[in-house]
Amino acid sequence: MDSNNEGKRLISQPPRYFPTDYWHKLEDSRLQCDACPRACKLREGQQGLCFVRERHNDAVVLTSYGRSSGFCIDPIEKKPLNHFLPGTPVLSFGTAGCNLACKFCQNWDMSKSREMDTLADQAMPEALALKAEQIGCRSLAFTYNDPVIFLEYARDVAIAAKERNIYSVAVTAGYICPEPRVELFNYMDAANVDLKAFTERFYKKICGCSLAPVLETLKYLKEETSVWFEITTLLIPGENDSDQELDEMSGWIMEHLGPDVPIHFTAFHPDWKMMDYSRTPARTLTRAREIALKNGLHYVYTGNVHDSDGGSTWCPNCHELLIERDWYQLGTWGLNDKGQCQKCKTEVPGRFEPECGVWGARRIPVRMS
Repeated sequence: MDSNNEGKRLISQPPRYFPTDYWHKLEDSRLQCDACPRACKLREGQQGLCFVRERHNDAVVLTSYGRSSGFCIDPIEKKPLNHFLPGTPVLSFGTAGCNLACKFCQNWDMSKSREMDTLADQAMPEALALKAEQIGCRSLAFTYNDPVIFLEYARDVAIAAKERNIYSVAVTAGYICPEPRVELFNYMDAANVDLKAFTERFYKKICGCSLAPVLETLKYLKEETSVWFEITTLLIPGENDSDQELDEMSGWIMEHLGPDVPIHFTAFHPDWKMMDYSRTPARTLTRAREIALKNGLHYVYTGNVHDSDGGSTWCPNCHELLIERDWYQLGTWGLNDKGQCQKCKTEVPGRFEPECGVWGARRIPVRMS
């Protein structure tokens, strides 16, 4: 369905029901939501699994447009993005609900919420873009829960942000249908895609969905867009951290996405419905990094642990230290003004400026009102 973005963006207050663009009517009169592969089939008054897309007056509407579960200024490295405007601040926000059912969700208080009171702050697109400009953020991040479920809202925010020369970042699981995938990423400048594992077993058992659409999203980003994207995999002991799976995953990335897509292996901590699991040992992340590097990937990072070597960017050609990171604090800067290694002139893929930002590791809550 076509959308009239400019007309919709003139709304000054969050609407209770905002028209969505991706659904169709079935022969049995139910409406099927076509935003993600879950394909929820709704009768009047029913909500999809995501909770925020609902059938109302014979249409599928979005109930979280213009309302957020919170705002925070983060370092861009926290998304995590290591090759996109390093050292700069990003205004992060999300809504309620999610289209996945990950048992390990670390934002479950927001993403699993079915209480609209969670959406405590109003944030219409123009107001969000203005706030980001006023507080000096270079980008806006749709995070905490997946922008796939509030696609129309994310799109309109991205349009408003672009008018103020502010970039848009999607932090997503990539579980989205082909047509809305095109629209979402048409408005994004960067993305981090959460590749949760590399087996259907994990996706079905732990996340309640499937792997194939996520791989299609990754290939789409590489082959058909100019969006800068990186990948994150949270390693859970005994579930997705075997040498075989890590080898297969990094081999697939090398074959289909190439050696220059950064991947972040991050440490799990017990949360939500997986409190009986142990934390990920740092050595597991180091082992994953070694496997991925051995398979030819150039930029492999460790996260959620103190590991300066694994968190820093190294030249794949001469092995010079290019961007030193201690958690989210940047140190040595070894890139020239062309985004190349100062020593051997190897070009480093990403979106870099002549100098790194100086935001550091600060995380500051923001109120819109």
